[in-house]
Amino acid sequence: MKIVLTAATAALILAGTAQAAPHACAADALDRAPKVLKTFWEADDMKLADKPGAPSDDGSLMAWDLSPDVVSQPAVKNPGGTGKYDVLEVTAFVYKATYRLRFLYAQMEGCVLMGEEILGMDDPY
Repeated sequence: MKIVLTAATAALILAGTAQAAPHACAADALDRAPKVLKTFWEADDMKLADKPGAPSDDGSLMAWDLSPDVVSQPAVKNPGGTGKYDVLEVTAFVYKATYRLRFLYAQMEGCVLMGEEILGMDDPY
């Protein structure tokens, strides 16, 4: 009995420390994230730098960055059909603001993007 309990405990420990394989569309989500962030954030008097990192020397371009982690969230139901969408989440940062970017992919072969959303995570009040 003690051997079975020890084996079961070891199996649980190994299962808990195993890393899940990254989603097949994680690289696609990271590639799309800067475009979504710029579309949402930029205005006539505010522009983001072309690449993540420091702002421009003259202050005309804002610094921004992305977390390299792509987090898989629970799948959501397709509102117009019977399938589900995989949800991948990327975190972006502009100055002191944090944004959550979510990309919805159809559960089929290839990375078929079905939707994008962006939400400011900071308290505006």
